[in-house]
Amino acid sequence: MNILLTITMKEHQRYEIAQKLIAEELSEEEARKLMCLRSVRQVRRIKKKAKEGGIAAMVHKNRGKVSNRKLDEKLVQKALSLVKEKYPGFKPTFAAKKLKEDNGIEINHETLRKLMINEGLWKPKLRKQSKKRHEWRARKENYGEMQQFDGSYHKWFEERGEESCLLLAVDDATGMITHAKFDKNEGVIAVFTFWLEYFDKHGIPISIYLDKFSTYKINHPSAVDNKDLKTQFERTAMQVGIKLITAHTPQAKGRVERMNQTLQDRLVKELRLAKISTMKEANKFLEQYIPKFNKKFAVIANQPTNLHKEVKKELKKKLPQIFSIQKTRKINNDYTIMFENKFYQLEAKQPTTVYKKDTVRIEKHLNGAIKINLNDKYLEYVELPERPKKQINIPLIALTRHKPDIKPPAEHYWRKFVINPKKQALATR
Repeated sequence: MNILLTITMKEHQRYEIAQKLIAEELSEEEARKLMCLRSVRQVRRIKKKAKEGGIAAMVHKNRGKVSNRKLDEKLVQKALSLVKEKYPGFKPTFAAKKLKEDNGIEINHETLRKLMINEGLWKPKLRKQSKKRHEWRARKENYGEMQQFDGSYHKWFEERGEESCLLLAVDDATGMITHAKFDKNEGVIAVFTFWLEYFDKHGIPISIYLDKFSTYKINHPSAVDNKDLKTQFERTAMQVGIKLITAHTPQAKGRVERMNQTLQDRLVKELRLAKISTMKEANKFLEQYIPKFNKKFAVIANQPTNLHKEVKKELKKKLPQIFSIQKTRKINNDYTIMFENKFYQLEAKQPTTVYKKDTVRIEKHLNGAIKINLNDKYLEYVELPERPKKQINIPLIALTRHKPDIKPPAEHYWRKFVINPKKQALATR
C-alpha cells in the first residue's frame, strides 16, 4: 500500500543535512548551526532517525492525527448555541466567563473567539495606531491618595428603562472601584449625594482627578481673570480639604475612562441577565457586583498605608451645611428675601441683629430644607404665599437699628465748631 507523505521545506533541508552528516561531509557542530538547533544531541537524534527511517522519519508522528486536546464537537455546538440565544453581543472573554459560571462549560476565551469569528458571532476589530502620543503616568503609591471620578451617560438598561448616568470613583493606586451609583444626571445634587456616601464608606481622599464638566469647574472666559470664581463642588472640596485636579484630556484620567468602557460592555449585559430595569434595583445590584469585580481586576498598592482621612464628629455635623447649594442674597427694606422665585419673610425675633441690605447666605440642603445664614446663625422666617407689597419703613425693632431723624438746631455746638481759625477770620473781614 502506497502512503502519501506531505513534507515541509524545513524537514527536507534537515534530511539533506543529515545525509551529509552520515557521509561525514559535515561535523556535528556545523550541522547544528545549519539546522539552527541549540545542542549537538538534537543533531545526533535527527541523524539516527534519517539513517533508520529515511526521509519519512523527518515527519512528526502526530501529523494527520486528531489532537488529544480537541474539544468535543457536541460541546462546541452547545456553547455556540448558548452564545447565540443567551449571550448575544457578548465579547469572547466575557462570554467564556459566563459559559463557565452559568452553564459549567469551560472553553478558553481565545478558542471561543475563533469559533465565534467562524460563526459570524464576533467581528475582530483592527487596531488603530494612535496619532497622539501620551506619556505614561505611574500609579499613586497609596490607597486613598487619588480618586479618579467621572460620570458616564449611557443606555445602561438598554430599551428596558430610562437613560441614566453612572457616577464612578476609581482608586488610582489599586484600580479598585471605590464607589459607584446610578443617578439621573451628573448635576450638583447627584454628585453631592455620591461623595457623602463615599465619605461614610471610606473617609476623605487626599485628591480627586476629574474633568472640566460644568459641575466641577467654571469654564466661562471671565474665570481666567477672576480666579475667585468657584463652583459649588470646588467650594465643598476646599472646605472639606480635598485637592481637585482637573484633567485637560480624557486620556489623563484614563483609568476611570477605561473602567467606564468595560462597564458599558459587561455591566449592561449583567443587568440584562438579571432583568433589572430601574436605577433603584441597579444600585442594589452594584453592592454585590463591585466586590466581585474588584476581586478579579484590582491590584495591590505599592505602599500598604491607607491615606483616607477620618471624618471627625465636628466635621460630620457640618457636612449637611457644607454639601448644600449656597447662594448669597440681600435683605430687602421690608425684611424679605427672594430665592428661586419664592419670598421669605424674616420673623421679628432673631438670634442676631439683622439690618436692611445685609448680605445673607441661602443654603438649600439635600433634603430640600431652605436655611438663611447670617453670621453663622440661622434666621427665623416664614415662606410667603405671594410677592409682598412694597414698603419702605417697617418698625421692627428686633430686626433694625433705630436711626432718629433729628436735625441739629442753629445754636448747636457742632455748628459753632471752627476747623480753621484763620479762614474764619478772613471770612469775618
